[in-house]
Amino acid sequence: MDAAAGAAVERTIVGRPLLYGVQRRTIARELAAEHGGVVHRRTLAQHGIDRHGIRHEMEAGRWFRAGRHTVAVTGPDLGPEALLWRAVWESGSGARLDGASALIADGLTGFTHALIDVSLAADNRHHPVEGVRLHRVAVPSPNVRAGIPRVATEVAAIHAGQWAVSNRQAALLICLSVQQRLTSPARLGLAWRGVTRSPRRAFLGAVIGDVTDGAHSLGELDFTRMVRAVGLPEPTRQVVREGPKGRVYLDVSWDDVGLVVEIDGGHHALALNPIDDALRQNDRVVAGERVIRIPVIGLRLTPNEFLAQVRQMYDVLARNQIR
Repeated sequence: MDAAAGAAVERTIVGRPLLYGVQRRTIARELAAEHGGVVHRRTLAQHGIDRHGIRHEMEAGRWFRAGRHTVAVTGPDLGPEALLWRAVWESGSGARLDGASALIADGLTGFTHALIDVSLAADNRHHPVEGVRLHRVAVPSPNVRAGIPRVATEVAAIHAGQWAVSNRQAALLICLSVQQRLTSPARLGLAWRGVTRSPRRAFLGAVIGDVTDGAHSLGELDFTRMVRAVGLPEPTRQVVREGPKGRVYLDVSWDDVGLVVEIDGGHHALALNPIDDALRQNDRVVAGERVIRIPVIGLRLTPNEFLAQVRQMYDVLARNQIR
């Protein structure tokens, strides 16, 4: 090979001519825009930017090393999206976002996480990455098809509940996933039925039941048993009242004092249900009854506090009856 031919080879990479100067930086910015300001070295190479070009930009202070594979082309400080891409690229072959991090990539709001959860096959090579919590799994869950590699939302929600720091956080992540319509109760319930072993199995099964089938979970909670434990008489369940638009079904009632308790399953926060709930509650207040609302998840997490409120309200109404 003569010198000219050798030079031509050096100026090409994977079938593309090497890029220089402004053109190189323009292409890199366009590629990085899809990943929050970072780009994988392999992607740069596929577009004609080799390791020498990368090194030149870094030495000039225009680009920054963010890992073995990750190049920051818009500045040294990585934003939330860039950190997620970096976590996947740097953790190992087949890595994908999982748990709360996958939910955040799906659009979850109202929750922040100090660590990025990433899972990959247990027999794949892996690398520790600062700020990343790595989960090595025997059978990796399938990836979603678009965007950053991550597990399906309903799988991520279940894993988020398993890896949460507390029952309260686990319940929050499960509920937010459904309330923000990242997944449906049906898909979440189907995914849960496929889980054979799980930390917090009893608690997560109860919470997922609350979210996917509130009426059924209410029976399992046995609210009547709970109120008897705090010294209250047995209430009437599934009470029928006549409202302005016909029959209204209430969860629990003590007719002797005019106290109604409504226990809201996870579905009560969806769509127009809060409007219907408010109208039904207001009708009972107008009719002279007192109404206490209890989220069914609240009975899982803080039963004593809610039952104390019911006990106090019952006692107040009973004293008023005597007067």
